[in-house]
Amino acid sequence: MSSPAVPAAPAPRTPSSVDAVADAHVEAYAALDPVAATGMGVAGHEDRLTDYSPAAADGRTDLARRTLAALDGLSPADDVDVVTLAAMRERLGLEVELAEARVGRADVTVLATPLQDVREVFDVMARDTADDWATVARRLSAVPDALAGYGRAVLEEAADGRGPAVRQVLAAAEQAEDAGDPAGYFADLAAGARPGGAAPSPALAADLARGAAAAAAAYADLARTLREDVLPRAREDDACGREEYALRSRLFLGATVDLEETYAWGLAEVARVEAEMAEVAREITGGPDVDAAVAVLDADPARRLPDVDAYVAWMQDLSDRTVVELGREHFDVPEPLRTLECRIAPSATGAIYYTGPSEDLVRPGRMWFSVPPEQTTFTTWLDTTTVFHEGVPGHHLQVGQTLLRGDVLNRWRRTMAWCSGYGEGWALYAERLMAELGYLDDPGDRMGMLVGQVLRASRVVVDIGLHCRLAAPAEVGGGTWDAAKVGEYLRGHARQDPALLRFEHLRYLGWPGQAPSYKVGERLWLRLRDDVRAAEGDAFSAKAFHRRALDLGAVGLDVLAAALTPAEAVTPRA
Repeated sequence: MSSPAVPAAPAPRTPSSVDAVADAHVEAYAALDPVAATGMGVAGHEDRLTDYSPAAADGRTDLARRTLAALDGLSPADDVDVVTLAAMRERLGLEVELAEARVGRADVTVLATPLQDVREVFDVMARDTADDWATVARRLSAVPDALAGYGRAVLEEAADGRGPAVRQVLAAAEQAEDAGDPAGYFADLAAGARPGGAAPSPALAADLARGAAAAAAAYADLARTLREDVLPRAREDDACGREEYALRSRLFLGATVDLEETYAWGLAEVARVEAEMAEVAREITGGPDVDAAVAVLDADPARRLPDVDAYVAWMQDLSDRTVVELGREHFDVPEPLRTLECRIAPSATGAIYYTGPSEDLVRPGRMWFSVPPEQTTFTTWLDTTTVFHEGVPGHHLQVGQTLLRGDVLNRWRRTMAWCSGYGEGWALYAERLMAELGYLDDPGDRMGMLVGQVLRASRVVVDIGLHCRLAAPAEVGGGTWDAAKVGEYLRGHARQDPALLRFEHLRYLGWPGQAPSYKVGERLWLRLRDDVRAAEGDAFSAKAFHRRALDLGAVGLDVLAAALTPAEAVTPRA
């Protein structure tokens, strides 16, 4: 049998010239994008914010070009370099391609733009000492310039006829107004300063108050810019079009897929998952009515928690137990990753998400739950699978294991390489794996996984369908997809809280290509496992496969497949 292209436990290696270029890129990029640096856990830029102006965006693209040029003159020293070269050329090459096509240059949507990133970066900053809080104050004072640069970029795109969609502008303006409340998030942040558990000095308190006021005022200004200057230039059409969508899909998958075939697969996957949900419903109520089964689960006292504190404690306990149990047999869980903090997020969208450890591991990995203001009780059946998705063996293991491979991987591979199809696809694959391992045998917990699965499959349908202007199914009236049909389809298939579903609806309309990366990524992960199993036969070990794959870092899915699968073993694709 052919051996895997990447050894199960690579020995420590001498850094190569390829590693030197990759490490230099991380340092240079972190200086140009301090917000991203904080997210990546790269220290040294915590008191600054990113310049989001058009000129600064051009500077980051120029860095990608320079790094690509530096890589072109190098030959790989080993298999690790082979992967690094392929991954960096794919990621940075696509970054340049997107910039030259002016795709994603100044997006306006309900998440993952500077509007959200600037506020959210404060959530992951250190807040323990007086020096930490002084750093927060300096970064608060930088918010006006950061948001002004973003506003200029959005206006420039709109003036050139590339304005954002009306729905996104209105929703983003509401978010900016919320952040711009003088008594809102930033005021609460400053008022909550307790360095070392004590009140801050008068000078530090004054700096924090001034910074908070300036940050809130900057968000209020951005809201006015969006409403008064951008909205008149916004487009009515929510769809980005097939040409742009193909680029964005590659960005999120690190692979090129047949969009029409993937759309058809999404429709079939929705039907398949719903059939499985009906079978699980029979285990719960004796009949196939999924809504009736959900009602039974929601009403089950054994599955309800009375308040948010009990919910956080439940998440933390489940996470801690899972880490210990999986570490005994199924995964290598290094000691530094056995700590995962479960926290309540400052936002109130209802989303659950993960933030990774800092490079020095001082900041641990964290699972965040955003509690809508109207939610006062909680159910466990829906979120058991979410703990596996965000924690172990999902994002926390995937992100953390890569971060710890400094003996093999350069800083770009450990901290900066990210592809949603790899990361989110792995997290969905991890949910399915937990079902295979028996952790979701309880019918309620399994129904929770399937509720999430049908939402992710529905995303494939509506996201590709809308943005590529494909034919909608008869259940939503046929014709071409539009925002109304997207909403109708989601309400018919995605069993989610109405407020969360409204947010998800806006997310898909405004962030093309990202939402399908979860389910399509899972599909490609499963294919890859089948290909490696076929190549290795009786020698195949799931634990070794997972270790080899995670040791590569969050590279694009085509690079991942090439690194792990001998070419002759790859299954032909339709």
